[in-house]
Amino acid sequence: MRQIIMYPGEDGYWVVECPSLPGCISQGKTEAEALDNIRDAIDLWIRDAVAHNEPVPDDPKQIQLMLVAV
Repeated sequence: MRQIIMYPGEDGYWVVECPSLPGCISQGKTEAEALDNIRDAIDLWIRDAVAHNEPVPDDPKQIQLMLVAV
């Protein structure tokens, strides 16, 4: 299961990261928008890795959300 970490950013947006995919990070004005954006970012990260014959961590695309209190 892919772990997603979400936390409020300094600019009022929600920041989301997928630690199993290095550099896979996104944000959104709302929690829902941030989650939609990270799903797109995960899909694009994997497509790019495959296109460049780079390894993709063996995790299913099911998302586990972890909210971090700041």
